[in-house]
Amino acid sequence: MLPPPSHRLPPIRRLLAIMACLRSPEGCPWDREQSHQTLRHHAVEEVYELMDAIEAGDDPEMAEELGDLLLQVVFHCQLAQERQAFDFNTVCDQLNEKLIRRHPHVFGDAKVKNVDQVWANWEKIKRTEKAGTRHERTSGLDGIPRHLPALMGAQKLIKKAIKAKLLAESITPAQRKTRASLGRELFDLATECHARGWSAEELLRSEAKRREKALRQLEKQHSRSAPTTRSAR
Repeated sequence: MLPPPSHRLPPIRRLLAIMACLRSPEGCPWDREQSHQTLRHHAVEEVYELMDAIEAGDDPEMAEELGDLLLQVVFHCQLAQERQAFDFNTVCDQLNEKLIRRHPHVFGDAKVKNVDQVWANWEKIKRTEKAGTRHERTSGLDGIPRHLPALMGAQKLIKKAIKAKLLAESITPAQRKTRASLGRELFDLATECHARGWSAEELLRSEAKRREKALRQLEKQHSRSAPTTRSAR
């Protein structure tokens, strides 16, 4: 039996110490069996539970769900520390520097007039940070998480395609519908998929992949046809 870490420790340090105890040989068998892979879906579930608490305006529940989400961060950091990859301090240090670097209008001399300029600066700084790395975004369609729910992923793809001028944002009068009617159509489509034994999630994910492939080909065509600037002789 292990004594619990002292209450005299700062809360975050006590949490890290508790996590280390749980992973120790004398700790919890379940915690010792976990890996980054076995935990990967838990963070997603905790985010959805946090969303429920936020939408309900339930502060005590929100505090609990934020704690559960923090547990996922601490757990992964403990696993990484054990294999000498990184630790909780590394994560905090990187986040601190990122926030300072990406807010030059707060921590530097940059001037912004509105939120749009804030986002433009953020994206520009992000591209600079990732340039030359394996995370460099060479396409306007890059940066969509593979494991997003299909509908969220499809809308993010559409948003990026419009921003990259690969899709038009305009809607014809015949396409204009109310939120309620569109919601009913989506529900009816899900009902039809269920009746046919099909997964609406997988159908939309497959179609989004097909559309993304076509959009990337279109992007390459635009890139090849774009006029190049020749240097003066």
